Amino acid sequence: MRRRMRYSAGVLLAAILATASIVTAGAAGAEGAAAAGGAVPAAGGAVPAAGGAVPAARSAAGLPVTYDFAAGYAQTVGSPGTAPPGADNFSCRPSGAHPYPVVLVHGTFENMNDNWQAASPLLANHGYCVFAFNYGGTSPAADFQGTGDIAAAAGQLASFVTRVLAATGAPKVDIVGHSQGGMMPRYYLKFLGGAAKVQTLVGLSPSNHGTTIDGLTTLTQYLGLAGVFNVILGTSCQACVEQETGSPFLAQLNSGAATVAGVSYTVIETRNDEVVTPYTSAFLTGPAVTNVTVQNQCPLDQSDHLEIAYDPVALADMLNALDPASPVRVPCMTVLPLTGPVGPVPFF
Repeated sequence: MRRRMRYSAGVLLAAILATASIVTAGAAGAEGAAAAGGAVPAAGGAVPAAGGAVPAARSAAGLPVTYDFAAGYAQTVGSPGTAPPGADNFSCRPSGAHPYPVVLVHGTFENMNDNWQAASPLLANHGYCVFAFNYGGTSPAADFQGTGDIAAAAGQLASFVTRVLAATGAPKVDIVGHSQGGMMPRYYLKFLGGAAKVQTLVGLSPSNHGTTIDGLTTLTQYLGLAGVFNVILGTSCQACVEQETGSPFLAQLNSGAATVAGVSYTVIETRNDEVVTPYTSAFLTGPAVTNVTVQNQCPLDQSDHLEIAYDPVALADMLNALDPASPVRVPCMTVLPLTGPVGPVPFF
């Protein structure tokens, strides 16, 4: 038991140090990106008139897609108000092939820019209208978003979905979320009327049943420090406390049926998830649920919790969940934690 506890604490410390190094690099990368690129309208900007509508169309030679989490994060974490490539064109009109706009929901401590450097351009290249937003931050300009009360964040999602539907004229949206962003929309669906406005929810390593944070919460309970730990943690990240296994928030969310009628659910998870632990806690049960473990498709894929939002294997599964009638071929290649694929990624 003690050996396991030392290992869990060591993993957590290593993760914190790795994140700190990425954030340091991100400050310099974001400064360079800001100098090189033009300004991008904030998500809260005015919606263009319908006369400027641009129909979405698939392009094989479209926006570049970054499949390396560490590189994408370092270059964009300091620009939280900038939409990721291909997102937030409020003149976009959904095509007949893809009638539902896709709303991207970032995870805890992430923002719409650093979380979606892969999924957003990939979806746009496949002809989707794509939208992203920030939620749960101490301010809209904060680098780290998704730290506030999760129920309040679900209210922000509800407002953004309403805005997207009004701009595009679509009857519903699809939602793709990472980590908290794959779990929080379930609150919107279950308690805030979102079921009537959402066709499909795809979660990439979602925290659906909480996490032990690789054993850290178990350790604090064993030492009798859980209350103190949560008071300290809650001052800076209420969402973190609410995502702990057994929290009152998760008890409310998961009471009764895990899903709501009329919505299709897909969970895409990696066995190497060091944040949502155990990794099986991501999965859902229900009649309209598909649970995917990427290693069952491709044993070479060693993506972790952070890389999975950039992982070409997982993102091909995402595309197939959104459009099961026109599936793409799921690639199988070596994918490393944090830094992603080894070698070129085939077009899919």
